[in-house]
Amino acid sequence: MFKTIKNALKTPEVRKKLLYTLILIVIFRLGCYITVPGVDTFTLAEQMSSATGTLTGLIDTISGGAFSRLSIFAMTITPYITSSIVIQLLAMIIPSLEKLMKEGGELGKQKINRYTKLLTLVLSLVEALGIYISYSSTGIFINPGFLTGLIVVVSLMTGTAILMWLGEQITNKGIGNGISIIIFIGIISSLPSAIVSLWNLIVTDTGFSTVGFVTAIAVIVGALILVAGVVFVQQAERRVPVQYAKKVVGRKMYGGQNTHIPLKLAMAGVMPIIFASSFMTFPAMLIQIFAADSITGTGFLAGLYKFSIATSTSDVGWGYSLANALVYLVLIVGFTFFYTFATFNPAEVSTNIKQNGGFIPGIRAGKPTTDYLTSVISKLTWFGSLFLSVIAILPMLMRFTSLNLAFGGTSILIVVGVALETVQQLESQLVMRHYKGFLEK
Repeated sequence: MFKTIKNALKTPEVRKKLLYTLILIVIFRLGCYITVPGVDTFTLAEQMSSATGTLTGLIDTISGGAFSRLSIFAMTITPYITSSIVIQLLAMIIPSLEKLMKEGGELGKQKINRYTKLLTLVLSLVEALGIYISYSSTGIFINPGFLTGLIVVVSLMTGTAILMWLGEQITNKGIGNGISIIIFIGIISSLPSAIVSLWNLIVTDTGFSTVGFVTAIAVIVGALILVAGVVFVQQAERRVPVQYAKKVVGRKMYGGQNTHIPLKLAMAGVMPIIFASSFMTFPAMLIQIFAADSITGTGFLAGLYKFSIATSTSDVGWGYSLANALVYLVLIVGFTFFYTFATFNPAEVSTNIKQNGGFIPGIRAGKPTTDYLTSVISKLTWFGSLFLSVIAILPMLMRFTSLNLAFGGTSILIVVGVALETVQQLESQLVMRHYKGFLEK
């Protein structure tokens, strides 16, 4: 990885792309500190200081602190991600949309991108209205009313549109993976606070703490093991061998080669966790927007709210947290199977192998190949889904300790995944430049 970065810095074209990406990242971080008009910053600071460990604190971690400042980037890029997921799901049930996505070519991609952006604006409008309605009674707005609400909603929607543009520019003119880079930067921006938390464990008001030092070392070692495990699972793959029979076409002989089908352990990536976390926190968002007075009560809505936010806080007690963890695990496993088989169709792969004169050694072509691939995918998916569940749930249990670290399971998966993808993007760009120079010579 370090060799790839070193080579990238030595290459003028790639270095310009890195510099361009860095400039856009700086713009993103500056925008995180621009508060929307009409907000009393002192009252906002008091409100957000008591939100640590709640649903608001969870959103603030993903936004890189933009939500706690109620900046123009407070909604981050999540409306775009949600709209992308919705479009993908709709493509599975709407034949015309599926055909446009698979066979539309460049024009089809442009139409899909246009639909995604339009849906993003709709979702950002709904989310911005929800944020204003939710916080209008807390006193953080100087003159709450229609005009203030309009300014706040438009500012938040504009911030999301700017983030979409920044992501596209990083993808097209930068190092690629623009949306992922923005999420990545938002998450790692909380790294300094995590370092400060570890330092406060070691150096307390009474001096050096041996127990705190041992705890900090254990946290660092555990984090390294966790990252190593995520890298291993993200990169690991099961290679199913495929052989192609020789055939004569005219005077030439084709085929006779051996290849393989790479099947990753975590084929669905972090998407199942995003789906599951969105599903779990959705009731809390609705209750916080439309029935905020019921949060502190003891009725059904209060219990549902505590159950829903147990993913991000330990203040609700062990009972809610354990129930939330079990449901969270089931959802992650279910979404992992759903997303994996939605993106990898064993029957379609089996048909393609058969049509090209190939076969898996020891497996007959046709339905036996489909059953074999389904069996392999199922076993890999079980392992991948349980691994994702452990990564997502362990940080939830850590909240019952005295540690209050910045990173959760979803954050670690996103950070590691984006880092690996970015290195692969740099490697591919270096290889393309190498071949281009070779051809020019």
